[in-house]
Amino acid sequence: MSERKVLNKYFPPDFDPALIPRRKGPKNSQQVVRLMAPFSMRCNTCGEYIYKGKKFNARKETVEGEDYYGIKIFRFYIKCTLCSAEITFKTDPKNTDYAAEHGASRNFEPWREEKAVEEEDRLAKLDEEENNPMKVLENRTTDSKREMDILDALQDIRARNARNERVGQGEDLVARLGVEKVESPEDERRRLEEEEDERLVREVFSKVAVPAAGPSRSPGEGGEEGEAKVVTVKRKADDAEPDLKSLLPETTRAVVDAMTASIQPAKKKKADNSKSLGIKLVKKKAKSTCISTLISG
Repeated sequence: MSERKVLNKYFPPDFDPALIPRRKGPKNSQQVVRLMAPFSMRCNTCGEYIYKGKKFNARKETVEGEDYYGIKIFRFYIKCTLCSAEITFKTDPKNTDYAAEHGASRNFEPWREEKAVEEEDRLAKLDEEENNPMKVLENRTTDSKREMDILDALQDIRARNARNERVGQGEDLVARLGVEKVESPEDERRRLEEEEDERLVREVFSKVAVPAAGPSRSPGEGGEEGEAKVVTVKRKADDAEPDLKSLLPETTRAVVDAMTASIQPAKKKKADNSKSLGIKLVKKKAKSTCISTLISG
């Protein structure tokens, strides 16, 4: 028994797809599609109302000789549910909607309603301006303000585009126009206050080096002689610099004194340059023997 859902189909070894004859159909053939009514309509033959969303088996074709800025327009054929009269409608890219063409009339067209509302608003505005001069002035002020806002936005867009073009070429628009940044008085006052605070902090606080507490290591053990750490010390109000030991506690002061006493300067061995010059020194024993005899006598 074969599978119900076949995924792999059998192709004989001598199969050649080039031998399959191609089916030639008309250039603008109709295609059967399943769709729903895009708007509510009424049949012109029997007066039956067809609501929006009712499903039909329709035929679709491309309208020849009509397009909207290169967008194709399609025509659909359906039949009335009561009298089976043919009804046609087509797409309307201009209004992003559908337009009834033959066999039925549309109950409501939104773009016509919008145009009617706009016309009513315009007429009402004219009637109001005829009887109220202050309203005319207000409308003119509002219109001029709107135009100024539009011009400002357009100028900003142009400046932004020009800046983007110059950035690609490595040129700064602000430097080219010679426009300097204008500092407000509030920003300048804040900047001066921050500089004054930093200057006072530098006067009051200072960093000094303090020898590290702990057992001292010899240079052979890998430790650094005279290793120190940096400590922040607060100065007095006057300009006199305080002594470092007076600022340290008693225990730390004792450790520092002990470390200072234990550290002795290393004695340097006197270099013997006689060998480098090729001179050999010979000690005379006879002279020393004579000196010892005289002393004993």
